[in-house]
Amino acid sequence: MDFTLPPDDDPRRVEVRAWLADHPEPTRKDLAEGGFVAPHWPRPWGRDADPETQLVIDDEFRAAGLRLPGASIGVGWAGPTILAGGTEEQKARFLPPMLDDTEGWCQLFSEPEAGSDLASLRTRAVRDGDVYVVNGSKIWSTRADVTDWGILLARTADEGPPQKCISYFLLDMATPGIEVRPIIEMTGGRHFNETFLTEVRIPAGNMVGTENEGWRLAKVTLANERVSLSEGGVLWGRGPADPAVLDRLRSFACSDPVLRQRIADLYTEMVILRLLNRRIMSAKVTGGDPGPLSSVRKAIGDKHGQKAMALVKDLEGPSTMLDGNYPYEEHEDPWAWGHYFSRALTIGGGTSEVQRNIIGERLLGLPREPRP
Repeated sequence: MDFTLPPDDDPRRVEVRAWLADHPEPTRKDLAEGGFVAPHWPRPWGRDADPETQLVIDDEFRAAGLRLPGASIGVGWAGPTILAGGTEEQKARFLPPMLDDTEGWCQLFSEPEAGSDLASLRTRAVRDGDVYVVNGSKIWSTRADVTDWGILLARTADEGPPQKCISYFLLDMATPGIEVRPIIEMTGGRHFNETFLTEVRIPAGNMVGTENEGWRLAKVTLANERVSLSEGGVLWGRGPADPAVLDRLRSFACSDPVLRQRIADLYTEMVILRLLNRRIMSAKVTGGDPGPLSSVRKAIGDKHGQKAMALVKDLEGPSTMLDGNYPYEEHEDPWAWGHYFSRALTIGGGTSEVQRNIIGERLLGLPREPRP
């Protein structure tokens, strides 16, 4: 599980430093054109960077006091899928504005009766000449009310296994027939939505891959989503992360033995998660596939985030919950916001129950869960 970063004079380090010398305060467009937003993508979109080179890039940017952009739905999920199954025309049209963040993306997968069992989705797309006519509804559509494009799964056939009847589309969110209704969260925020599609016409050229091949491509998207949601501390990269949690816990004078044991238990989880991250990174650096370890990381990390936020709020006392609910960007108390938001961790990106099925089947070799 050990790996050592290349030495200070490694040519890759020298190249990154030279670029940083020419771009001491890089804009998002500079980073996109330099291939640093998604360095693992193939050129000209990225830098064809292997895992070790990605670590070098991160290390050099950190040394320069710069932070690379986090994975958005576009770069983290839609982009890898377009690279895996899209045409050259689709790559040229959609990847550049995705990388420089001039076009935002949302994900239109889950439905009211098809969340964890995504293959049972009911939204339907019917071919009509050069377009597909789509009818149905989606839920938990993050930022669908403000984004430009969406990745959409819809049923395009009725016979055969349900996974073989689904197609993958790129949907212009300004298309007539789309209605987006915000879902107000307990945090006071509204980045989740319901999305209704009525006689929505999508050009056939906006299908990724071939008809009824969407399930294979959806697995590419979901694999990248699981990795993305497994990074960034205790709240999917938003709000306080583990170091801030530790600093906050140290600020309390705690003599209660039960609370002290809870703090010790939380710290133990932090160490375990850090070691899991190193194990996953080690597998990537050596050319391996971390596989179900990402599900292990997510299953532990999501519950860890809930425990961390609950513990801080227990130590602060109930009075700190009386300031009202606000979106995170406007919240005066990130700990109160984090406490509310953490309820979503074990649901989004594949529920904890789904992660445990993956762990049981792929890591422990247990039989598949019986299906009705």
